[in-house]
Amino acid sequence: MNIEQQYNQALDYLYSFVDYSLKHSSELAKADFNLDRMFALMESMGNPQKKYPIIHVAGTKGKGSVSALCASALKAAGYKTGLYTSPHLLDFVERIQIDGEPISHEQLVELVEEIKPYVAKIEKLTTFEITTALAFLAFAKYNVTAAVFEVGLGGRLDATNIVTPNVSVITSLSYDHTAVLGNTLALIAGEKAGIIKQNIPVVSSPQKDEALEVLLRAAKSKDSELTLIGKDVKFELIESSLNEQTLTIDDGQQMAVSGQPSMVKLQIPLLGRHQVENAATAYMALKKSGIKISDEQIQIGFANVRWRARFEIARLNPTVIFDSAHNQDSFLRLEETLQEYFPNQKVYLIFGASEDKNILDMFAALKPKIEKIIATRADHPRALEVERIVELAEQAGIKSEAVSPVKEALKRALELSSKDGSIVLSAGSMFVTAEAMREWKFLNESTKLD
Repeated sequence: MNIEQQYNQALDYLYSFVDYSLKHSSELAKADFNLDRMFALMESMGNPQKKYPIIHVAGTKGKGSVSALCASALKAAGYKTGLYTSPHLLDFVERIQIDGEPISHEQLVELVEEIKPYVAKIEKLTTFEITTALAFLAFAKYNVTAAVFEVGLGGRLDATNIVTPNVSVITSLSYDHTAVLGNTLALIAGEKAGIIKQNIPVVSSPQKDEALEVLLRAAKSKDSELTLIGKDVKFELIESSLNEQTLTIDDGQQMAVSGQPSMVKLQIPLLGRHQVENAATAYMALKKSGIKISDEQIQIGFANVRWRARFEIARLNPTVIFDSAHNQDSFLRLEETLQEYFPNQKVYLIFGASEDKNILDMFAALKPKIEKIIATRADHPRALEVERIVELAEQAGIKSEAVSPVKEALKRALELSSKDGSIVLSAGSMFVTAEAMREWKFLNESTKLD
């Protein structure tokens, strides 16, 4: 059997367990989330997660970008760096990266074989719990010296929350997964604040008052110092282009010591004002982590970060953009970023979404920029039917048409764009965007072959 067949068998094994990412929101709300299984599993494996320092990142939006920025800086500082994120875009192994590269298919096969006897002894483990355990194991096995773990869902009961990190990070909070996390910002913040540990520093992105109150209360109850970006740490966007953004951060520390202002200048290739906020959050997370790292190393790491499908411009003239926005707040940020970089252009929006999303709010946020919605559906059990998306577009007063599968939706958007020069934009679902990116790569490769 070749390695690809073994790899597919390993994935079949992982997906043979309960995978809540594929469940409808009603089933998700009834799920039996608790950390007992994870603690038992990791204990039986010798607690590999205790073998390296960890930065633990929760939040509604920006947690992936903050995680990627932290990991890139740690790598630049000479650490062998682990990064665990979810979901993946194009290949499952993207979830477990070492020094910016996914582990190999062969390594995943080996890890799965190694973990099977431990998994067999514990009932009701889920796909995500086992995958998280694989990441903990991989980073210990391959001698990682610092790691960043992104929370999957929520925080308090997330499989990653068995760690005692060097710093807990909470990025921007907004409404998402309300069936599981609650339908108020305070309830959502309560779930995310579950990653705050006794006497472990906390770094938070700017938050709405309702969420911030909960985070401050949680940090106080755990005797954890909370650093709030925008208040305790000032940051400012200096300039932005289609290639990069430049920002400054002042953490006030130098001023307190020497009376001189302390300012560090950073450049990031990630676009949009929200990414400036994410960079400030990642910078302070690194500084508060106690992991030895200099400003120069952070500058190099941030400048070289790669994080796919975050306002990723695949082509200019006519423009093609891949984005992972999938709730109202991220659609507002997306509209703001489009307005900044492409003020006079409309978009053909390739759009699909999970059935639990508030789609009308997403449409309202982006409506000023939409020429037409190309409604489509990812190959995913929670994906909403295209007919329903068309109905909602009509309700929102936006032109639309249904085109499935996603690869045909991309072709249709490109065809329309070739006539009037409007932007082709994929957003609404990470799964739709992943399929669109896969097809875009295929189309470009076929063109080269021709």
